[in-house]
Amino acid sequence: MESSVIKLDDVTINQSQNNVVLSDVSLVIKNAEFVYLIGKTGSGKSSILKTLYGELKLSNGSGKVVGFDLKTLKRKQIPLLRRKIGIVFQDFQLLMDRSVLENLIFVLKATGNKKKSKNKERALEVLRLVGLEEKAKSMPFLLSGGEQQRVAIARSLLNNPDLILADEPTGNLDPETSKEIMTLLKSVSKENGTAVLMATHDLSMVKEFPARVLGVQEGKLLEL
Repeated sequence: MESSVIKLDDVTINQSQNNVVLSDVSLVIKNAEFVYLIGKTGSGKSSILKTLYGELKLSNGSGKVVGFDLKTLKRKQIPLLRRKIGIVFQDFQLLMDRSVLENLIFVLKATGNKKKSKNKERALEVLRLVGLEEKAKSMPFLLSGGEQQRVAIARSLLNNPDLILADEPTGNLDPETSKEIMTLLKSVSKENGTAVLMATHDLSMVKEFPARVLGVQEGKLLEL
C-alpha cells in the first residue's frame, strides 16, 4: 500500500476552463493523517476538494489520490475513486424521503454492493460507530443538525475509505455540537487509520483539536 493517500505536484486548480483558482499546488497527505485546510470563503478550499474527488478536472501538474491518477482519470472511473473516499458536506445532503438506514443502504447499492443482508449489517455497523444505531428507522428531518451530520459521517465510512474529505462539516452547527463532531472525526481517523482532509474557517476548532494546518491565501496553498 502506498504511504500517501494524496500527492499533488505543481497542480493548477480551475473552477472552470479559464478560471484559475490556485496555482503551483503541491501537497502530500499520508495514510491516517488528519489535516486542516483553512482559508476565507471563496479562497478555493472547496475547489481543491472537488479536484480530489473528481468533480473538477486536473489540467496542469500531476496528482494521485488513493491510488488513482487524476490526470488520466476517466469519467467511468470516478465512482471507483469515490468508493475509496468518504465525503462529508456542510449541508449533510441526506435523502429526506427515506429513513436513516435506507439512506445508507442506498449508498451501498449505488457503489456496487448488491447483497441485501450484508448492506443492512454494514449500515447498522457504521451507525453504531457514530452512536446512532437507535435512530436507524428515523427520518432524517426528525433529527437534530448534529445527528444529521453524524449520519453523514456514518455514510462516509460505509466503504471503509482510505480518505475522508470534509467540507466545512461543522459550518451549520452550534459550538457544542461542533465539538462532538470534531471528536468523532478525530477518533474515526485514529481508530480506522483513515486520513482526513477537513476544509474549515472555524479557527476555534483548529485550536481546540490541533493537527497539521494548510492555508489557502492569494491563490496559493501554504503549509502553516
